[in-house]
Parts: sequence; structure tokens; C-alpha cells
Amino acid sequence: MAKQKNVLPGFSLSLGFTIFYLSLIVLIPLSAAFIKTTELSFLEFWHIVTAPRVVASYKLTFGASLVAALINAVFGLLTAWVLVRYTFPGKKFIDALVDLPFALPTAVAGIALTAVYAGNGWIGSWLEPQGIKVAFTPTGVMVALTFIGLPFVVRTVQPVLEDLEAETEEAAASLGANRWQTFSKIIFPAIWPALLTGFALAFARAIGEYGSVIFIAGNMPMVSEITPLLIITKLEQYDYVGATAVAVVMLIISFMLLFAINGLQWWTNRNTTSAH
Repeated sequence: MAKQKNVLPGFSLSLGFTIFYLSLIVLIPLSAAFIKTTELSFLEFWHIVTAPRVVASYKLTFGASLVAALINAVFGLLTAWVLVRYTFPGKKFIDALVDLPFALPTAVAGIALTAVYAGNGWIGSWLEPQGIKVAFTPTGVMVALTFIGLPFVVRTVQPVLEDLEAETEEAAASLGANRWQTFSKIIFPAIWPALLTGFALAFARAIGEYGSVIFIAGNMPMVSEITPLLIITKLEQYDYVGATAVAVVMLIISFMLLFAINGLQWWTNRNTTSAH
């Protein structure tokens, strides 16, 4: 039997190109960041990355990113469900609108959100009399991060819902299951890995977001200053070592969080496979 030829190059050559590309684009720049911090002693490094202003930016960046990703996990699932399971006028327009944060320059998104949620904006003029201020506050940061993260959840969950047979829900209903039982026992276990992936992507995207946040955040130190902005500020002050030190901490924390999420996803997939 003749050996089947692959269209792409063999494993060794493909692996070589993959490692070379990843090293050039990812590993070398990240390694340079770690090497730059070696100019600091451990005490100097610790003093920079634990300064009160820096710690406050960590809390806002990771806290707002987590909340935004959780919001997108809920409403992204709802949006994907509506787009897959229902037919209504303007459906294609809504479907295309989901991808708008992908195509829209982040600075434009930030300016638009600020104009809408400012005290004299369309929505802000209604919220501020109720004591709810969005623009130039940490809440504005969360709104911007939610805006840019929604497509990740929708586009990750949507294909899984499309492949999920509606007959399984009908079978569950015929066996006496109510809507909540059908969702929790049939639908949710099937879409959970995809939902977790979308959550992780939205969370990772939010951590590094800059353009859409700086306009609506207000950028007040200790209040509404995100870590990426603090890094840019240090670079503008020619504090390259300090900026690199903060960036390394962001990199380590981000990697640990994503590693934990990916580990949870692997464990979920394994249990799901074992159950079947």
C-alpha cells in the first residue's frame, strides 16, 4: 500500500517553521522583557512592582477584566442563543453588529463610549441624575472592556449551538424535563467548554486593552488608571526598566490565570469525554 503524501511539508519541517515563527514573534520579545529586568536587583524590582500606584492599577485591570468577562459569558451566551435558535427581521444585521468591536479601532470605540456615557451623553444624562456615574470612573473601564470582549464569547459559543441538535431538547421535554432541567442537563454541558474558552479569550483581551479604555477611564492614579497606561507613562518618562518590570508582572499573572483556565477546560473536556 503506497504511503499517503501530505499536502503540507513533513512533521520535522513543519515543527521547525512553527518553532522559528513562535520564537521570532513571541518568545524572543518576551525573553527580552525578562532580560531587561535583570538590570534591577530583587529589592529594586520588588519596590517598583509593589508601589501603591502600581498595585492599584493591577486591582483595577484584573478586577474589571474579570467582571467584564463574566458579564460577556452570560450575555454572550444569550446573544449566541438568539442568533442560532430564532429567525427575526434584522437578524443578519445583528449578527454582523456583533463583530463591530473587532473591526472598530479601539480609540474610536473609546471616544464613542465616552460620548454616550458622559454626563451630557445620551445614556450618561439619564444615569448621573440617579447617582450613577460611568464615564471617568472604574465603571467606565468595565464598560469598555465588556464592549471589546463580547465577540469572543459569541463567536466561540455560536458554532457549538449550531451543531447542537434541537431534537435532543425535544426528547428531553418528551421525557418530562422542564426548561431548566433541559438547559442544565443537556445544553449547558455541551456548550460549557466553548463558553469557558470564550470567557478566557475575553478575559485575556481585556487585560491588555488600552485604546478604548484611556478615553472613558479618566486615568486618575489610584482610582481609574489601568496597568497598560501606567506602563506607557513610564516609557514616556524614559523609565524603561520600570516599565519592563511592571510588564513582566502583568505577563506572569496573565500566564498563570490563563494556565489555570486552560487547565480547568482540559479537566472539563476530560470528564465530559469520560461520561460519554
